Amino acid sequence: MSVQAESPRVLGKIERFDSQVDSLLGPDAKLEILADGFTWTEGPVWVGKPDTGHLLFSDIPRNSIFKWTPKGGIELFMNPSGYTGVTYYGLEPGSNGLLLDDQGNLVLCEHGDRRVSVLTPGGGKRTLADNYQGKRLNSPNDAVLKSNGDIYFTDPPYGLPARENDPRRELDHFGVYRISKKDGSVTLLTTELQRPNGIGLSPDEKTLYVAQSDPKNAIWMSFPVQADGTLGKGTVFYNATSEVGKMPGLPDGLAVDKKGNLWATGPGGVWIFSSQGKLLGRINTGERTSNCTFGEDGSTLFVTADSYICRIRTLASGK
Repeated sequence: MSVQAESPRVLGKIERFDSQVDSLLGPDAKLEILADGFTWTEGPVWVGKPDTGHLLFSDIPRNSIFKWTPKGGIELFMNPSGYTGVTYYGLEPGSNGLLLDDQGNLVLCEHGDRRVSVLTPGGGKRTLADNYQGKRLNSPNDAVLKSNGDIYFTDPPYGLPARENDPRRELDHFGVYRISKKDGSVTLLTTELQRPNGIGLSPDEKTLYVAQSDPKNAIWMSFPVQADGTLGKGTVFYNATSEVGKMPGLPDGLAVDKKGNLWATGPGGVWIFSSQGKLLGRINTGERTSNCTFGEDGSTLFVTADSYICRIRTLASGK
């Protein structure tokens, strides 16, 4: 007598706008639900080898990071994750974006403690950046690692309890910054985005992509990365403002594959762009979709969408 394996739960559908997407998603590709019941999932990062590694992701309102493994499922990894104070600190106090530094240590964008930190191998955290020119950051949101060890991150107001009107706010802008691996200095790169959010680098690291989660100007920007690591003048990579309100969500986190395609969360799910900014397809989750990252063998895209953590097998390979 054989026992039939239970089919995985599936979220949403695949929308194909250009034949190029068929080289990135197979005909049977489906977004599989790994777990749900969270408050607001964000910042997924794959840690370790394809077969023995694990996924970490933030639940911002719960001030927690959770761990998922194929065999063990979900377990709590860290609490608190982004706020260590003793008073109430709004609805989004926890960690947001997560990444690994050039030594493989976990780096956290912390809303409540208003810093970018690293989890040290010996235990505890070390602050990488919590201010710019002596003024506290707003609420670091997402970050990306450059191959030389520099970390680029965004600093919108979303983690402040009253957001842009919060009396604790010290900076008069919302910026994109770089933390230097060489000396730890923090450089302000641009203030032209009012709601900088997700961030990523092209495979050759000559272009920095930044999502803006402003419903009145819902765009993805591309910036040339200069030889000294600063940014040149930005241009609009894609404008999705006309889709705001028609589908849930705004431009948020993103991932870049080895061929330079962008997998960018936005209204309706994960938008798939060519490196030239052509919309190829969309993983329509039907939910507010916050972020995505490649993991396991590099071709699995993990997606955080509202209360869900999901994955989809792709034909691409993460950068």
